[in-house]
Amino acid sequence: MDEIIIEPKEQAEDKNFDLTLRPKFLREYIGQEKIKENLNISIEAAKKRGEPLEHILFYGCPGLGKTTLAYIIGNEIGGEVRVTSGPAIERAGDLAAILTNLKDGDILFIDEIHRLNKVIEEVLYPAMEEYAFDLIIGKGPGARTVRLDLPKFTIIGATTRMSLISAPLRDRFGITHHLSFYEDSEIEKIIRRSADILNIKFDDAATNLMSKRARKTPRIANRLLRRVRDYAEVKADGIITKELANSALEMFGVDNFGLDQVDRKILESIIYKFNGGPVGISTLSAVTGEEMATIEEVYEPYLLQLGFLNRTPRGRMATELAYKHLGAKIPKNLQERLI
Repeated sequence: MDEIIIEPKEQAEDKNFDLTLRPKFLREYIGQEKIKENLNISIEAAKKRGEPLEHILFYGCPGLGKTTLAYIIGNEIGGEVRVTSGPAIERAGDLAAILTNLKDGDILFIDEIHRLNKVIEEVLYPAMEEYAFDLIIGKGPGARTVRLDLPKFTIIGATTRMSLISAPLRDRFGITHHLSFYEDSEIEKIIRRSADILNIKFDDAATNLMSKRARKTPRIANRLLRRVRDYAEVKADGIITKELANSALEMFGVDNFGLDQVDRKILESIIYKFNGGPVGISTLSAVTGEEMATIEEVYEPYLLQLGFLNRTPRGRMATELAYKHLGAKIPKNLQERLI
């Protein structure tokens, strides 16, 4: 449970709640103000010209709202949103079936677009640029190409690994936005909105406490709210107070900074086993028992955001803030080693 509750990637239990809590229009979306403003201009301009919206690429850590923004854009332009993922499109025929079933103004949302097969990428280029799909019929010398005209659709790609997207594919997106971590005040507004929708009773102090432990991520904030609600219904009268929220989150292993047991294990390994670092990611993976990708995508971004971790050319190092948080003795030469 400790590992799941702070996992920013979507879990099976999140899906139904996401549909309930997901805002439908830009005016309802909390946070990412500059992105919202830019998207609003792009959407209104496309409407006025009567043209399809440019292809959009969202990148950032999991749970920050990439999928939600895709659905919002669909609602704003009045198009249907079709959802798929990079690994799910294995053959050109799979892509052809998806594209030929779209209508003018529809949105094709491709999650984990960095995992698209390179062959699929090549087939996707004319679809994005010319709204056409080149289908090869037959094999060998007798093979021929048939070009299918496609409706004027918009592709919205989402990725957590921007560096893994090939330059030709990246260049075909007219709009690119990076979703950053949220401020605690924004997370608090999200929790309040979700609590109102779910008819959860709470006090202001409880909302403030949960917002500080949500790892600056809306998906985790909503998950914490649901877990604390369950705890309140079993242990109390269902009303979430600060004391009750604190007890629930302590039971789930989430501390004052939103760190769980794995976060602390990473920091403790660097500080106590490797004298504060530097430590290579492969070594850190072996010591903690976590996959390198999990450390890099789930735990490391938040530890870096808090200033608990520093990435150097030689490896990961714990900062003074990490020592203080764990109550460890700070080495006299720590600042020199971090340079």
